[in-house]
Amino acid sequence: MVGAPADTRPSPDALLEAAEKERRGKHKIFLGAAPGVGKTYEMLSAARRRKAAGIDVVVGVAETHGRAETEAQLAGLELVPRRVVEYKGRTLEEMDLDAVLKRRPVLVLVDELAHTNAPGSRHPKRYLDVEELLAAGIDVYSTLNVQHIESLNDVVARITRIRVRETVPDRVVDAADEVELVDLTPADLMARLREGKVYVREQAQRALRHYFSPGNLTALRELALRRTAERVDDQMLSYMREHAITGPWAAGERVVVCLDPSPAAATAARAAKRTADGLEAELIALYVETDRHTILSEAEHARLAETMRLAAQLGAEVVTVPGRSVVEEILAFARSRNATRVVVGKSRRSRWFELRHGSVVDELVRSGSGLAIEVAPSGDAPAPSGPTDWLFTVPLTPGPYLEGALTTAVATALGKAIDASIVVPNVSLVFVVPVLAAAARHGLVPSLWVSALCVLSYNFFFLPPLYEFTIRDPANVVALFFFMFVSVAASP
Repeated sequence: MVGAPADTRPSPDALLEAAEKERRGKHKIFLGAAPGVGKTYEMLSAARRRKAAGIDVVVGVAETHGRAETEAQLAGLELVPRRVVEYKGRTLEEMDLDAVLKRRPVLVLVDELAHTNAPGSRHPKRYLDVEELLAAGIDVYSTLNVQHIESLNDVVARITRIRVRETVPDRVVDAADEVELVDLTPADLMARLREGKVYVREQAQRALRHYFSPGNLTALRELALRRTAERVDDQMLSYMREHAITGPWAAGERVVVCLDPSPAAATAARAAKRTADGLEAELIALYVETDRHTILSEAEHARLAETMRLAAQLGAEVVTVPGRSVVEEILAFARSRNATRVVVGKSRRSRWFELRHGSVVDELVRSGSGLAIEVAPSGDAPAPSGPTDWLFTVPLTPGPYLEGALTTAVATALGKAIDASIVVPNVSLVFVVPVLAAAARHGLVPSLWVSALCVLSYNFFFLPPLYEFTIRDPANVVALFFFMFVSVAASP
């Protein structure tokens, strides 16, 4: 029932996920837009504050790159000696994972999460070392630049014309308990470069001419800000599910567009895309599969599939959910995904259809508390069906027609019983019931068939001369047109 109170029970999946996290170590990532913004410095500073609070902290690996101010932050922190690896005549130093596990601190610092370990190491990547530490119940602080996130690697390459080879899967960032953005404006970072606080002077000048241009730094900073905002939004959704808090919370925009087999759905999808772009919001296309889905015509199935493909091409996440009530499922889905806006196409169904079945748009507006409901204009879209499309929905089995003959016979018997017992001004009204039933259940053609049967029955059994077919009485013509009108008006 629309408007019923939402389920106030916490999500079981969210509770299981929270219980699993309790057994693991906590992972905090210091995320930056570019080298030199101060991720390692900030990580070491945070660790020093934890140590001052009595927490057992060790440094698994910290890359200072010769920066004096960063090296100064190592003072007073315990360093776990690194493991020395000989490879092709070179001496490499890697974090000693076994030594850290044996030492078993409360918190370990692991710099440069995307680093590739030397051959022969237990794990090929440093982030896998971190996952083993977390599984052992040890908290980890780590650092990462936005260009090392796998899903953003190609975006950064297009911006900077430099592809970073070392990447970290998005799941690592998504699973982190906390992501702290270490932010620095492009002007401040470029000043640090010129002062030699990031690279030596010759390297700094080369970097300023290429990777660290103002445009590149601005774009990278925006990527880092957006990625951090996405992570915060995910944390908020998890919190809402764990505590059974119904949405939406207006923290980040998310747009849901409702799809259906009508031509208006394609218009709604395009309108929703424009809305999402204007709000810089995520776009989700939703189709609610009710019992009516099983009786859609081939043309409607094809139109629905085409609309879904269009939504995917527009960059939407396409979701299908089963349900009995379209409005209830739309509202439940929108609130579960913390959507702030629902876009629905303008219905082109008849007023009579809406009176019988209700209007999705009206019910959404009435029941969608906290949601902005946007009705996309129908524009110049063609009518839901052409002048001959109804031929494709004509039932070809005898069932609907036999059912119509049976309901007409029942109406005739009922009419004769009424006519014999009481005086009724117009007994023909009993035939409206089988016409309406045929129209609602089977469509236009079966209801026209029932209309013809009703006119013949009315003529034969109720109009003088009885038990003869005659068209002398104008009531025959009036009844025929009346029943045909009912058939057309009531058919979906």
